[in-house]
Amino acid sequence: MGVDIEAVSRHKAKMRLNKSENPYVKLLCRLYKFLARRTDSKFNKVIYKRLNMTRKNKAPMSMQKLASLMQGKDGKTAVVVGTITDDKRLYEVPKMSVCALRFTETARAAIVKAGGECLTFDKLALRSPLGKGTVLLRGATKARETERHFGKAPGVPHSTTAPHVRSKGRKFEKARGRRRSRGYKV
Repeated sequence: MGVDIEAVSRHKAKMRLNKSENPYVKLLCRLYKFLARRTDSKFNKVIYKRLNMTRKNKAPMSMQKLASLMQGKDGKTAVVVGTITDDKRLYEVPKMSVCALRFTETARAAIVKAGGECLTFDKLALRSPLGKGTVLLRGATKARETERHFGKAPGVPHSTTAPHVRSKGRKFEKARGRRRSRGYKV
């Protein structure tokens, strides 16, 4: 058995397109598709690609993370293709300019109260069509609860994967293999 070499190169990987019914997101995709084609800015290509990503890959970002990443970047606009969420642990919100797909009400209020501004992507396209003076950020996609259960099977040596259990008590997958007092610990 050999490999059909011609057939291997026949498959063209198509880019994922947004399946959202939201007319604003559809218009943003059209706008950034145009900008990605007509400008040689990599920023626009990245934004267009991220706008077309699945919801899982458009992870939210907290204000605390945003503030720490924007330290020492005064005068620049933070760009997140996703949601900006509020963080109660952040007492002093710095003044910053943020562009995102969505803001939670409390996050928007906190940014505006600190003297910053919340931009939409169409406003950003008018202000900096090539992405100059921006800092492109993204939320942690591996921070979802489901990611804890992926990987090596739980119970296998050197595995840190969490098992699917109905409760987190002493009786639920906490005996042999989990602690030294019950036989052995993996």
